[in-house]
Amino acid sequence: MVKTIDKNTVRQKRHLRNRKSVLGTALRPRVSVYRSNTHIYAQLVDDQKGVTLTSSSSVVLKLDNGGNIEGAKLVGADLAKKTLKLGIKEVVFDRSGYLYHGRVKALAEAAREEGLKI
Repeated sequence: MVKTIDKNTVRQKRHLRNRKSVLGTALRPRVSVYRSNTHIYAQLVDDQKGVTLTSSSSVVLKLDNGGNIEGAKLVGADLAKKTLKLGIKEVVFDRSGYLYHGRVKALAEAAREEGLKI
């Protein structure tokens, strides 16, 4: 009998392996990304205190189609603006086990273009 593993299980294992080394602090918080088929979410987390500093998503921005690259760019730019208002310029990027491609890459690049150092 062959055991099959779905894509999300592989992603979760990749995420746990990555989280061993990615840690957000008050000076350099972690940007955590989650994507679904229809939306994309990003939040700024201080792991030492265990709090979310700010967040943005395609749901909050009321985008018609948050599941595409254009939506991810808008979410990344919005998160970067909110982060810079908090006085934070450097962050650690946590892609949550997703490949750095497509929407995840677009979100990160849009945040960089707004002045956030990843």
